[in-house]
Amino acid sequence: MNVTKGIGVSTGRRIKNEKLELAKKMRREMTFAEKCFWNGVRNRKMHGLKFRRQQVIEGFIADFYCNELRLIVEVDGGIHETQKDYDKLRDWIISRNDITVLRFSNEEVVNQFDIVAKRIGELRPPSPDLSGEG
Repeated sequence: MNVTKGIGVSTGRRIKNEKLELAKKMRREMTFAEKCFWNGVRNRKMHGLKFRRQQVIEGFIADFYCNELRLIVEVDGGIHETQKDYDKLRDWIISRNDITVLRFSNEEVVNQFDIVAKRIGELRPPSPDLSGEG
């Protein structure tokens, strides 16, 4: 079995090379909705947050991951209607690491990106009061 060490939340955990190669392939072959999301968040465009694509976490490949918020964003197409139980179990396993999973439909990402951005922004911690008062 070929294994390597991952990055980010997977640091120090062994990840199969096959899983890393699959994640790379998924980055190259993103869906239209995933491309829309990526274009809206890449280079810290959304609230100054850094997102990674196809991050391996707990043996699963998350669509997008923000380490600052410990947040996974999943962009769900029609296939997820038939695998709700699997997604629920996957989300529970991941949440054991204090990682939040938000799921948006393809349609939400493509047609209502402002609402998606607002919902993610609501997860940011409040900024400290630097006025010297209080």
